[in-house]
Amino acid sequence: MEDLLTKMYEYVLLYGLNFLWAVVIFAVGRRVARWVTNAAEVIMLRTHLDKTLVSFLKNMLFSLAMAFVIIAALNRLGVETTSLITVVGAAGLAVGLALQGSLGNFAGGVILILLKPFKVGDFVQAGGTQGTVEEILIFNTVISTPDNRREIVPNMKITSDTITNFTAIEKRRIDLVFGISYGDDMKKAKDALMKVVTSDPRVLKDPAPVVAVSQLGDSSVNLVCRPWVKPSDYWDVYFSTVERGKEELEKAGITIPFPQRDVHLYQEKEKA
Repeated sequence: MEDLLTKMYEYVLLYGLNFLWAVVIFAVGRRVARWVTNAAEVIMLRTHLDKTLVSFLKNMLFSLAMAFVIIAALNRLGVETTSLITVVGAAGLAVGLALQGSLGNFAGGVILILLKPFKVGDFVQAGGTQGTVEEILIFNTVISTPDNRREIVPNMKITSDTITNFTAIEKRRIDLVFGISYGDDMKKAKDALMKVVTSDPRVLKDPAPVVAVSQLGDSSVNLVCRPWVKPSDYWDVYFSTVERGKEELEKAGITIPFPQRDVHLYQEKEKA
């Protein structure tokens, strides 16, 4: 009886102390993990990282730290953690393969937030769509199209394709082509188009607008009209220049020809 009580005392003492140490390791480790992640959050915010990315990285760092704390506590209790780590690693690999697309979108979101090829409010062409950026999230980007459609584009699709940012540079060129007849006065036509762009206050003076002959077409002499504007004025000036350009060309007596083709008929002489 005394031997049994002695052995029970020894087991309680041994495992009781291990249990207490495991509780201490978990409690202290949890507080340390929380302190480390909070400090990391402050550092990341000081580097002006996106708040969404900071929150995600903070939670990920805390989860990893707590995984190590739990393994250390279990190890103190005498649990064989080697096999546990193997199982967790295999499960992580399986989850990673299952969420391959989501992880790719997450990586794309990190790239967009860190490299900043565009920001909220920019007009872009990316991921097969064109419009104004409303939100840049971890897994996708929300774009509002000119016809008022809200498109949610996966970040992996954006970063794997060409990104065109129309707002990044504060000047944008409008490219227009006006065709005139071969019999018309080219100088009059060029002066009429130059009058249109120079009289519009939205057209920038630097760089100066350009009106020049670009091509001798099949049915017309093609003139290019290239004014520079602010990105926000692009479409208004585009439509206005097309309309006023036609009006000024007509006032100057310039005709805009239709496609035409000369047909020559040859008749063979009758054989004698």
